[in-house]
Amino acid sequence: MSELAIILKTIADETRFQILNLLLTKDFCVGALAKQLGLSEAAVSQHLQILRKAGIVTGEKRGYYTHYGVNREILKKTGEKMIELSSQNHQCHNNCPKSSLEEHKS
Repeated sequence: MSELAIILKTIADETRFQILNLLLTKDFCVGALAKQLGLSEAAVSQHLQILRKAGIVTGEKRGYYTHYGVNREILKKTGEKMIELSSQNHQCHNNCPKSSLEEHKS
């Protein structure tokens, strides 16, 4: 699976998207995120683990707690890749049905 697909699949989950939105405002620890979202700390930790594995979120140990923040660079690159994909010229391949070819001409 491509890096882009992994990122998009990871943030497609509504809870992970909510976590990402919160972390874009400021860094949070697991307990604070759990309180904001109305979820258990265990559930938030599992979502953070998935976000970290995809490289979207980073953790920094501050005393007893780990505070999480967003890897904004990966989000910028993802946005750039999406813009690049949307800017590509669409060309139908020879295996498209004739009706499909006509739809693409308009």
